Amino acid sequence: MRMLIALSELLAVVNSATLTVGRWLGAACILLMVCFILTQVFCRYVLGSALPWPEEASRFLMLWSAGLMIGTAYRRGGFVAIELLTVLLPRLLRHVLTLALLSLAMIILWKAWQIGLREVTGLAGRFGTDSLNVPTSLDLSTWRKVPKGWQMMSMLVGIGALMAVSVELMLREFVALLGRADDLPEITDQVTLGAE
Repeated sequence: MRMLIALSELLAVVNSATLTVGRWLGAACILLMVCFILTQVFCRYVLGSALPWPEEASRFLMLWSAGLMIGTAYRRGGFVAIELLTVLLPRLLRHVLTLALLSLAMIILWKAWQIGLREVTGLAGRFGTDSLNVPTSLDLSTWRKVPKGWQMMSMLVGIGALMAVSVELMLREFVALLGRADDLPEITDQVTLGAE
């Protein structure tokens, strides 16, 4: 039992650290996305000439911000209707139901991971975006289209974060099922230094 609690504490520390980094990177993606959108608004409505890349760059950053921040949302809260139901159940049944739902979520996430991996490594991921280009030389003389796989990689990052949080929550529920919930560290709002 001591080993399970120690493993749960280790997962809590690792998830807290990686999710905090994800929130910071996700917030940076949102900031850049807003800058790109405002640039497009200025060019389109003030200068009268829209740029070809800001919308696609904003979509790219929106997907990455979601992929980087989704683990935090999953770890902090669940589904209101399910949580209301579990409060009404006896302790043993509550932990069994929660563990079953987390196990089901893990199966779905594993399937989603396989789909995401196919999207990133498959034929669709090799095609380039319509208007996003990155330099391929230091003197900026040659550029190449950003592969769509880079965009779809956000899906794998988000699913990976969800899977890591699921493992942590499943372990916590198992320990709680064995009657040692009081020995587990509480999942609190982590110090995020304003990343929210």
